[in-house]
Amino acid sequence: MLFFCRSVMKSRRSALLILILMIITTLITDAPTVIAPLRGSAVLPCSVICSGVVRWTVFRKRSDVLAECDQTSCRSVKEGYQMIYNQYLQGNLSLIITEADYSKRDWYTCECDGRDICDVRLQIEPLNSTVQKISGDSLVMRLDVSDPVQVIYNSSTGAAAGSSDQICTVDGESLQCKPEYKHRTSLLSVLELRGVNESDSGVYTVIDTINKEVIHIYTVTVTDVQQSWIWKDGYERGYRDGYRTGLAAGGAGFGISFLVLGFIFGWCAWSRRIHFSRN
Repeated sequence: MLFFCRSVMKSRRSALLILILMIITTLITDAPTVIAPLRGSAVLPCSVICSGVVRWTVFRKRSDVLAECDQTSCRSVKEGYQMIYNQYLQGNLSLIITEADYSKRDWYTCECDGRDICDVRLQIEPLNSTVQKISGDSLVMRLDVSDPVQVIYNSSTGAAAGSSDQICTVDGESLQCKPEYKHRTSLLSVLELRGVNESDSGVYTVIDTINKEVIHIYTVTVTDVQQSWIWKDGYERGYRDGYRTGLAAGGAGFGISFLVLGFIFGWCAWSRRIHFSRN
């Protein structure tokens, strides 16, 4: 009987703990989110009249005060965080983060005389990179954060165009990739995909799996090396033809003007050769 009662009490404690965690999670989830550019400034809003001491902390480190205000002044306790005294007197208790980076992504709490009044989440705006590659090159993707990440690939070519697929996950020094990518990838401080070709064109998205945040988006276009030489050959031929036409029409002065036409001729020659090479 005693064992049964202890089991019931233990189950009640566990259920109560789960309920408390659910309530806390719900409150945090409903809190506003501020998205700041990498290494830009961020303002975490909080508008409440408080005549006492106001402190900002990180939610999971409540004893670690970042900035605080009282009726006499405001103080930056940690470098990179500040509050404005005149705003505090008017009920604007916002926290200013002077340089937001990935290490500052977190939940922040503002308290008035020890009572929580605002919770705000800080995220970093995803980086966007446009990459041009030639077949056979390596695609290098920065991971930017130490948290575990996954790389999602959205194809832009062939029958798979528009499809989305997780191709790799990175956790510290551990790299796990799908079989078709395993022999082409390596991990140093970046993720390298070797020997890219036209079918690798598309969008690669690096996602922080712990915080569920997009870190970096790579829009990649891979050009076949043969097409690159076709363009170069067509451009050079058009350049020469335009220059010779300019000289024949009136000397070097007119030749400079016709160099522009040479570029156009080169473009047309390249486009025509591309058309015939595909057909």
